[in-house]
Amino acid sequence: MYLPTMELDLYRVDAFTEQVFGGNPACVMPLQAWLEDDILLALARENAVAETAFLVKKKPGHYHLRWFTPDVEMDLCGHATLASAHVVLTYLEPEAKEVCFPSASGDLIVTRQPSGYEMALPNRAPEPAILPVEIEQSLSLPPTEVLKARDYLLVYRSQRDVEEFSVNRHLFDRVNLGTGGVIVTAPGNQVDFVSRFFTPQATILEDPVTGSAHCTSAPYWAEQLGQTVLHARQISARGGEVHCQVLPEQVLISGQVVTYAKSTVFLP
Repeated sequence: MYLPTMELDLYRVDAFTEQVFGGNPACVMPLQAWLEDDILLALARENAVAETAFLVKKKPGHYHLRWFTPDVEMDLCGHATLASAHVVLTYLEPEAKEVCFPSASGDLIVTRQPSGYEMALPNRAPEPAILPVEIEQSLSLPPTEVLKARDYLLVYRSQRDVEEFSVNRHLFDRVNLGTGGVIVTAPGNQVDFVSRFFTPQATILEDPVTGSAHCTSAPYWAEQLGQTVLHARQISARGGEVHCQVLPEQVLISGQVVTYAKSTVFLP
């Protein structure tokens, strides 16, 4: 008879959306103390969403935060940070107005806003770059401009170009970008800019809504458009709305979050 020795809460939430089945799903798992990394990765694989966030409370309003895809630990994940803030401020500390997440990317502060949550992420403005030949050959359409920070930023002329964009995965997966990926972006028809996000060699090829990618795309479009406040839309199949304010050292990224489910995980 199977008898679990540990029970963990698991919240599944959709970030950058006002309704379930939209935005980007994330799993959030509060822990009493850190488990071994191989267990965290196994949990992320079992959860089978783009990112699972793990939290360990340090003191009221402060939670050490780590993010795992089904494949690797990430240095930063925007939508799972937003999701984690939603769990803390809705279920764990509902009287609080903000939460600080010490993380691999520094202290990330998320505040509750009337229209959702706002988080301060590092400004990762891109620089001109040369695309690896394997990625270049995998693209359905060549970009007009290539830049890079953590992620490659491929700029296109129109929203339709981004909507119709595809990669030849056989060629695309010949490159390992570590924790990085490829942002595909263009001016939007009804918003300031649109984007999609792809990761070679990842279990999940296209991320539905990528908060951390806007640390790079928002500074680029702020310079191009001459404005620091931007409304973005990630036009994946699920889609999501992202509001950005570009500061010299940070990008303020805000969006809505909804809870899809809460469950219990039983570990042996």
